[in-house]
Amino acid sequence: MPNQGGDRTLLCHDDRMPASPSDDRELFESRALGLYDAAVAEGGIDQADPRITGTGGDRAAFDLLVGMGLLQHDPQRGGWQAVEPSGAQSRVVAPLTTEGARLLDESAHWARLFQHLSTTFRAAPAEETGTSVAYLHSDAIDPYLSGLIAEAQTEILTAQPQTGRRSEAVAAVAPRDTEALERGVAMRILYQHSARRHASTHSYVAEVSGLGAEVRTLDEFFHRMILVDRRVAVIPGPEGPQTAVFVREPAIVAFLVDIFERTWARARPFGERESNLPRSIAAEQRQMTIRMLIEGHSDATSARRLGVSPRTYAGYIADLRREYDAATRFQLGYTMGRQGISGDEPPEGTHPGG
Repeated sequence: MPNQGGDRTLLCHDDRMPASPSDDRELFESRALGLYDAAVAEGGIDQADPRITGTGGDRAAFDLLVGMGLLQHDPQRGGWQAVEPSGAQSRVVAPLTTEGARLLDESAHWARLFQHLSTTFRAAPAEETGTSVAYLHSDAIDPYLSGLIAEAQTEILTAQPQTGRRSEAVAAVAPRDTEALERGVAMRILYQHSARRHASTHSYVAEVSGLGAEVRTLDEFFHRMILVDRRVAVIPGPEGPQTAVFVREPAIVAFLVDIFERTWARARPFGERESNLPRSIAAEQRQMTIRMLIEGHSDATSARRLGVSPRTYAGYIADLRREYDAATRFQLGYTMGRQGISGDEPPEGTHPGG
């Protein structure tokens, strides 16, 4: 006769916690459910049933059901009867739920402790930690940056090129930035002119501007940069957007702040409503296109520097060819060269930002 307790020591009816619940669950789903269904449908399982004797194919599943209290030996019938499952359910699920809650609470405690360590490390002067420059990669970037911005006290400066800017990326940073603004942190954000045609950027700007942020755009290309409290700078790494460099060296941070301020002074307010503004911005982008063409950059590079798609940039070139009645790019460059056009001429209707 099979052992009434089976050989199971995992999910059993003596209230011991399972050593490996996932292993038992897989066996339960794949074999034991069917055996239990058969026991119900057949009015029980005979103790000599080949499925559960010796090396029968369902012996392990049978032992599991016995251990869980879902099959009970019936001496009068000489077999095994299915037992109503609610009692077994409470014995199995309740301990797992309790342990899950305990682990969640424990993980939250550890997270708070490590958050304290991170805050202490980020707040310490660079000379004390010996890490004036730190490289972070891929998934490690956003948590570190979010923690840095959450600890900002006075000011956040951001230069954000439009190239590759996805709508979901814009939406993802909105809660983080609005929380900083609501704490009284000043914020200035610099985009390229092409951001003015980006619907999700418009929504984001409306939200943060309502909380006091200042937003401007510029025709020039610039690299992504974030400056927090004028003590930490975040710039792209040499490998591209998958690497971020966190700079805490005061001299370098001050230099980057100066670059931002000079660029900011030439930019135009995002919410500016001058009647000639769209025409002025279009003229600035036209001048930038001419410079890219004369300098011999590829379409992909030129489009990236303008913050537009290669197709849009090709449209800019086509407009210039029509304007100068040029059949080819070579002819276009030659014609502009003869006329002394360099792309550095101030576009009509523009003025210094401020």
